[in-house]
Amino acid sequence: MDLVFRARRVITPQGEIACDVGVAGGRIVAVEPRIDSPNVVHLADDEVLLPGLVDTHVHVNDPGRSEWEGFETATRAAAAGGVTTIIDMPLNSIPPTVEAAALEVKRKAAARVSVDVGFWGGIVPGNLADLKPLHEAGVFGFKCFLLHSGVDEFPAVTTAELEAALRELATLDALTIVHAEDAHTVRDSEPDYAGFLASRPREAENKAISDVVALTRKTGARTHVLHLSSSDALAILEAAKRESLPITAETCPHYLTFSAEEIRDGQTEFKCCPPIREADNREALWRGLRDGVIDLVVSDHSPSTAELKQGDFATAWGGIASLQLGLPAVWTGARDRGFQLTDVVRWMSTHPARQVGLRGKGAIETGKDADLVVFAPDETFVVDREKLHHRNPVTPYHGRTLHGVVRQTWLRGKETGTAQGKLLRRGEA
Repeated sequence: MDLVFRARRVITPQGEIACDVGVAGGRIVAVEPRIDSPNVVHLADDEVLLPGLVDTHVHVNDPGRSEWEGFETATRAAAAGGVTTIIDMPLNSIPPTVEAAALEVKRKAAARVSVDVGFWGGIVPGNLADLKPLHEAGVFGFKCFLLHSGVDEFPAVTTAELEAALRELATLDALTIVHAEDAHTVRDSEPDYAGFLASRPREAENKAISDVVALTRKTGARTHVLHLSSSDALAILEAAKRESLPITAETCPHYLTFSAEEIRDGQTEFKCCPPIREADNREALWRGLRDGVIDLVVSDHSPSTAELKQGDFATAWGGIASLQLGLPAVWTGARDRGFQLTDVVRWMSTHPARQVGLRGKGAIETGKDADLVVFAPDETFVVDREKLHHRNPVTPYHGRTLHGVVRQTWLRGKETGTAQGKLLRRGEA
């Protein structure tokens, strides 16, 4: 074997165990009580071996808005946070990934990456004929918005346009992921946080998610609700799952960490869409994870320049950059509520990998890629924005104490920094 990881605590599909993990040719070839090898990585007593995280909701923005973020900086931040695979969103780059030619432009922009990278395609008005070629080119699924996306080159679709796309994509068994806020319910924001929150009420999500459920039932297509913020919609999703509809949902670290009550006017680093809601809403989202109504937790890393995040809640860019901090942020909240690292791995590695069909990712078991994270769950640190690797050091986590330090990240058996990430295509990884 090329390498053996020896740890008292390893998170596996069977639970947390003490074992050795053998690696050869970039893959896990053995998970045994003891493996004899001259090349052993000994984890310290306070360290746990996790599978690399899979973050299926990342806006890299490159090319076209590389001053917001780029593949080199984003993937370096991912590696520092224990994320070994990202799936890049189709918008905020120019051109957006809404046709096969644009996908090739995006892949060329990702010439140097520290972790593995895959790509989503996009659904916009008028590109129905482009969906199958994008699918055949290897995108992992298709994203759409039901209201203005924030950038004019990626327009929203109507429910009728979404239905047509779902009927097409159902024939391909392709996944459609939806920014679910109802355009007719959302209104213009006031400059203060209370006004911003009121402009994007829970009802906007609830209505849009109900529409997605109805279209899923009608077309049989696989659908996924992005960045769930409204806990009221949990009942809608739970009922859909009882029907065995092919629908899943995610939430994000910021919805599980922050609350509207703590956000002051002018703190636009907290602005995101849908918005961070009240503390009781946050606790209900945690219950949704416990009950399995919410399937996964991903970052929705949506950075911009510092200048665009300035101003007030009516004008500032809506997005939170947290790719490097997702694991400690979620673990901090999870441990305080009685969850285990096995739960966090399920939400942030196993389920995201399964959702997009990454058969070689998401678990420490034989045959999987040797994407591994050495994590110290009991060590704390104070977030310093100047130590983050994403391009623009803007974050609502600055100054916050979090539990859990990523000490090493390994990609296919090589420590990141020396390893080069791959560009992934659906069905090949």
